[in-house]
Amino acid sequence: MAEIHENLEALLSQADRVAEPQRGDLIRGIVISIDEKGLIVDLGLKRDGVVPGEDLGTLPPEEANIQVGDEIAVMVIDPVDRDGNLAVSIAQARESEDWLEAHRLMAKDEIIEAVPSGYNRGGLIVPFGRLRGFVPASHLSELPRGLDEDGRSNYLHKMVGEKLPFKVIEVDPRRRRLVFSERKAIRQWRQERKSQMIQQLSEGETRSGVVTSLREFGAFVDIGGADGLIHISELSWKRVEDPTEVLSIGQEIEAQVILLDYQANRIGLSLKRLQPNPWEEAIDRLEIGQVVEGSISRLAAAGIYVQLAEGPEGLLRPPDGPGSLAPGMKLKVRVSAFEPARERLDLELIEIRHGTSQSELEDSMDKGGEIQ
Repeated sequence: MAEIHENLEALLSQADRVAEPQRGDLIRGIVISIDEKGLIVDLGLKRDGVVPGEDLGTLPPEEANIQVGDEIAVMVIDPVDRDGNLAVSIAQARESEDWLEAHRLMAKDEIIEAVPSGYNRGGLIVPFGRLRGFVPASHLSELPRGLDEDGRSNYLHKMVGEKLPFKVIEVDPRRRRLVFSERKAIRQWRQERKSQMIQQLSEGETRSGVVTSLREFGAFVDIGGADGLIHISELSWKRVEDPTEVLSIGQEIEAQVILLDYQANRIGLSLKRLQPNPWEEAIDRLEIGQVVEGSISRLAAAGIYVQLAEGPEGLLRPPDGPGSLAPGMKLKVRVSAFEPARERLDLELIEIRHGTSQSELEDSMDKGGEIQ
């Protein structure tokens, strides 16, 4: 008897909760009446729900054809309006489905494709079901920096009507904020594309690509939807201080795949390994104590770099510093250390080669003879 009493109390408690709908509740019901003022919906509660006619007017034409007997979802917008009715909304219920879908996309890190319908000074406006999302200009991957207001407007205008990938990065139904990022979608797409491509590559093969970015540590190259990195040490057999000395953005090149890091999702490329290796070629040409000729390629804190007439670049460390030596000057030097496997060539100065005139010396100094 006690158990029956407890079950009855639980049912009554549940009925009380259902009978007192709150603003924002989603409820399913059956349409029992339609007139010019709106719909009446049987919600299985003490009171029927009333859908105002203006709410129906906000529905797309293909969704507004509702008949008596249809089962629909509604959202409570006012438990007791000024006429004492339980006011509900079909449009907001369907909007809530879009909010839920946006939440799902954000939680699963999924990429969607959508077409911007407009823009304002801050970014793009993107339709999402019955909602409108926003893409801040800072979340557009290729928006040029330094544009004035007219330049930015022209750029955003060109993106309207173009199908683009987006990621949902903020969902806030209460503030009606739905924010997308095209930049993060592109980044994720590239990572996913790289994960696929890295399985298809093999070390040692040659790939064509386009230089997409230059950094102080190297160059990024798009080899077909996935970026690989050419480290600065792999740009040339000569020492490179700045990647812009060798490459430019947009340049089409061929590079060799030298590293496939499946765990870190990294592709390493090399430009210099498609060129003859001067260190290997010098093995049969150079030996310690040999006297050779070369020209100063640059001065650095480590010493003076000398490009041999036949062979790699070596390092000269005069005990008294560079003195009057400057880039472009021709020298006669002696090999003091040679380790091809470590790409090490140490030199000793014998003399400035005859034929370097005073005007050449002055020209060389004008090119930057100071230690950097």
